[in-house]
Amino acid sequence: QRAGGYPAPAGSPSHIPGLEFAGEVDAVGPQVRMWKPGQRVMGLAGGGAQAEYILTHEGLLVEIPENLDFVQAAGVPEVFMTAHDALFTQAGLQMGERLLVHAAGSGVGTAAIQLAHATGATTYGTSRTPAKLEQAKPLGLDVGLSDKNFAAEVKRLTNGAGVHVVLDFIGAPYLEQNLEALTSWGRIVFLSTMGGTQANINIGMLMGKRISMRGVTLRTRTLEEKLGVTRRFATSVLPLLASGKVKPIIEQVYPLEEIGKAHTAMGENRNFGKLVLRVD
Repeated sequence: QRAGGYPAPAGSPSHIPGLEFAGEVDAVGPQVRMWKPGQRVMGLAGGGAQAEYILTHEGLLVEIPENLDFVQAAGVPEVFMTAHDALFTQAGLQMGERLLVHAAGSGVGTAAIQLAHATGATTYGTSRTPAKLEQAKPLGLDVGLSDKNFAAEVKRLTNGAGVHVVLDFIGAPYLEQNLEALTSWGRIVFLSTMGGTQANINIGMLMGKRISMRGVTLRTRTLEEKLGVTRRFATSVLPLLASGKVKPIIEQVYPLEEIGKAHTAMGENRNFGKLVLRVD
């Protein structure tokens, strides 16, 4: 966001980064019926969340479960809504299926692993940092894989069958192996293209396996779409958070005054899970 690689949608502030937040309702508009001042809420934003105050649509808020504080709640909306939408709305992941998650130690990766595990799916994950795979295992990661030859490992471990769903943040460099790792009727959901956007594709393999591919983001969706994502999250994921079956993974908390340090740490990609800014 800061570098301009993830531009803000129309109507959202482009000069203040931040796509998720948690806090207390300070004031409401005259037409608001869902919330009142003093309630603890968290939610998504098109931008501007890294600030003391934020203005948002009432339907993009959800109540914070009693077992989460504001710091924990701030690490929930973007990653769990993204993961839930990608896994279940877009890919249709079901109990008993096999899921491959790239960047398993990322915020969305840790959320996806927990949600898939809670659903009864078998989870495979890759990371450039082996230690992150070990950290992900208590969250429900069944098998950690090298990010170099993951397709061959998946095929070996599944007796040639492959996985049903791939959640990919890397893009072009992994495309060929993603196709190889999938079983028939497999699904790929692209959530980011950190490694590049241009790649050659084996259309024959795509056709032969009846593979479907879909690219999604949350930030660029219409208000109506975001309202739907929020409602589905509130119905399916909030109970899991409230019961402790899934949880936000917070690596470190920075005061808002140290936002520069937080951005630098995020750019170094050493964190497992989320970095949170705290407003005192």
